[in-house]
Amino acid sequence: MTIRLLLVDDQEMIRRGFEMILGGQPGLTIAGSAENGAGAYELVHQEEFDVVVMDVRMPSMNGVEATRLIRSLEHPPKVLILTTFDLDEYVYEALRAGASGFLLKDASTEELVSAIRHIHDGDSVVAPSTTRRLLKRFTSSGAVQTVQTGDDDALAELTAREKDVVRLVAQGLSNAEIAEALVLAPGTVKVHVSNILTKLDARDRVQIVIAAFNSGLVRAN
Repeated sequence: MTIRLLLVDDQEMIRRGFEMILGGQPGLTIAGSAENGAGAYELVHQEEFDVVVMDVRMPSMNGVEATRLIRSLEHPPKVLILTTFDLDEYVYEALRAGASGFLLKDASTEELVSAIRHIHDGDSVVAPSTTRRLLKRFTSSGAVQTVQTGDDDALAELTAREKDVVRLVAQGLSNAEIAEALVLAPGTVKVHVSNILTKLDARDRVQIVIAAFNSGLVRAN
């Protein structure tokens, strides 16, 4: 399966650089590019994309607003946010807007390609250390909207194994890494994650982590 990418950055040199880096990777194809969020949103209506690699700070429409609009569509592509600073305020808002994760622009090619593949497969991509800072910031500031069913009640419905999975999701592990840690088949982990999303009425893995922190199941260090 080929993953169709939309590259969004206001700097042409950066877009061309990513095109060269990602276009030569097996299973990836550059299906479009845009210089701002407005252009990205317009392209998403015209073409089918699997993953949008999105800059945050852009003129006309920034990556946060573009992510919010794109993810509100009926069958939206996943969004990977790229940023220069790992504590960029825009990143917090982008995750709340529906981005599946974020990566620093100085990440290696291997990390970027891996992040795209993980996001395409339904994982979220936030480094474990950054996840802890991110969620600590969220929960201490009250900036996060909790899962609407009520975190404590929703977490109580999870099985012991599902809670184990939640703890590992909160550490930033992918499904494959969780499977290895718990000695489970990757398919079994995928089923667990799906069940957790349903029970928590959560949109994505980021909301799973938010619910875990809000309930006290996982604590920021």
